[in-house]
Amino acid sequence: MVKKIINKNLTEEQKAILFNESTEAPGSSKLNLEKGEGTYHCVNCDTPLFNSQSKYESGSGWPSFYESLPSVFETKIDNLIGSPRTEYHCKNCGSHHGHLFEDGPKPTGKRYCNNGLCLVFKKKS
Repeated sequence: MVKKIINKNLTEEQKAILFNESTEAPGSSKLNLEKGEGTYHCVNCDTPLFNSQSKYESGSGWPSFYESLPSVFETKIDNLIGSPRTEYHCKNCGSHHGHLFEDGPKPTGKRYCNNGLCLVFKKKS
């Protein structure tokens, strides 16, 4: 998976998360409180990733979604904490967004646990 910086205005923390698979502190994202209707996009390449209807409060401290838009992510297994986790990356630019868990709500049972700094929320016009 080739990772490429497209947005030249990324902060150092965004670059660390997107390209070195770092993680922001839980509870630090202002997007945790976002309740508007719209779409969440990749901060690096502006690809639409999630509809606001799939966002829910998971209690994890990170913006969480039970479903992504179709065919926007690639996954790989990471063992950095000693047990396997499914990591997901933007298919367009290769940037790391978070981890996918099987403990989410219906209808999918999935939880896309996303770093808020990796997303841009665009309100529906």
